[in-house]
Order: sequence, then structure tokens, then C-alpha cells
Amino acid sequence: MAPSVTVQGVSVPSFFYGTAWKEDRTEALTALALRAGFLAIDTANQRRHYHEAGVGAAVAAFLAAGHRREELFLQTKFTYVGGQDHRLPYDPKATYAEQVAQSFASSLEHLGVSYVDSYVLHGPEGGYGLTKGDAETWRAMEALQRAGKARLLGVSNVSLGQLEMLHRGAAVKPAFVQNRCFARDGWDAEVRAFCREHGLAYQGFSLLTANGRALSSPAVAEIGRRSGRTIPQVVFRFAAQVGMIPLTGTTSEAHMREDLAAFDFELTPADVAAIERVGLG
Repeated sequence: MAPSVTVQGVSVPSFFYGTAWKEDRTEALTALALRAGFLAIDTANQRRHYHEAGVGAAVAAFLAAGHRREELFLQTKFTYVGGQDHRLPYDPKATYAEQVAQSFASSLEHLGVSYVDSYVLHGPEGGYGLTKGDAETWRAMEALQRAGKARLLGVSNVSLGQLEMLHRGAAVKPAFVQNRCFARDGWDAEVRAFCREHGLAYQGFSLLTANGRALSSPAVAEIGRRSGRTIPQVVFRFAAQVGMIPLTGTTSEAHMREDLAAFDFELTPADVAAIERVGLG
């Protein structure tokens, strides 16, 4: 089981299981992850890439087996029309605030819970800057947080400039940033630095799949050989040691358990520095 970190006063597991792209296997794989020891589950009310109701079915079984809701950290997302397919969880003609309310109510129904631990804006409306729609959406999310329906808020797929604007204008500051993390960008070094400076927790996804070439480097292979660990374990341990909350979406029970074992060892400062540099050349 992964240890916990404290984010804005809330205890948060330091390793998440991501449920994107699982389709009809979502329930079974989420249940498998829970049995393996993952207690933080990431999903979204975006049927294009997620099956949120499948997550809810696995959560229901977990709770029916005698576990308490408080043992779980559930994170879901609001996704704009541009990121959806035809299976929308809200009326696209409604205001942004109404869309957030409708999507959130649908998420609670899918997940079978009365609150979520983290509610994330799946990405700003545009590629540059923030829109009036982003401001309205965030205010609606803030209202959910104030009402106790979402314990923490976050934003995903965000640039440094967008994050700076959001953080500056938000009444309820984001607790999380969740980004695809590329070694060629220093593992999203600029955004991670902002998070460290302002007390946000950084969630990194696609740590393995986005970095195949970098992770096949002799330097990483040598760290794995010397530590007696798999490359995924080395990467997830690196993530933890630089203050990142990693996500894994593996479909293998053996890999789930191996990934969680990444917290059973430590990399040397030299190893961490070497991995920080991987992909930069």
C-alpha cells in the first residue's frame, strides 16, 4: 500500500490508479486495483475515454465487502463539450455552471457516493490562456467544494501560463495539477516548480507510455540493474522522491503489485538527478 501525503489538510494516497481507456473492463480492473492495494482511483465523466459507472460498480462491491467510504480517495473530472463524444453527461446548451452541476450529479450517481475527494477540471477550454467559460466553470466547482461535495479541486492538461492565471484568480485554489509528464520537458519541470512554490500536489500520468525512448536509456537500465527493480518501479519511485503523485493504468495484477512496491526502496540522489536529466539531451 502506498503511503499518504497531506494536501490542503486532506490525507491523499501517494499513488493513483487511472481508469482511462478501460471500457468494458473498467469494473473488473478497478476491483483488481482495489484488491491489490490502490486506495486512490482516478476517473472522469467523459464517456469518450472513461467508463465512470464501471468504477462505481467496483467501488460498490468494495464497500459491500465491509470497507468504509473514508478508506477511498475518489477523483473525477468535469470535461468540456470539446473533449466529449455524443454521450454527454449534461445539456450542451446549458450555462457552464449548469453543465458542471449536471455533470457532477451524474458523477455521484455513477460512483454511488455522496461526495468526491477531488474534482478536476479536465483541461482549460482553449489551448492558450483562460476563457470566461473557464472562470464560470471554476466558480461552479468552488461552490461544490464549499458545499462539502468535493473535498479538493484540481486542474488537468494545463500549461504553466494557464495554471498561473487560474491560481491567481481562484477563490478556492487548486490542490492538484494532473499533467501528462514528458522526460523531454524535464518531467514538466516548470509546472512542478510552480506546484512546489504554491503548495499544490502534482499528479503525473503517462510516465511510462509517454517516455519509452528516454526510459530505454543505459542510465535508467543501470539504475534498475543496480537496485534490482523493474524500470516502472524505478520511474514511480523517482516520481515519489521528486514530490510527484504518479498514476498507473496497468491492466496486469502482477504489475499493480510491483508498482505499489516502488515505495519499498529508495533511489540515491545521484540516481534521481540522472533520471531528471533523461530525455533532455
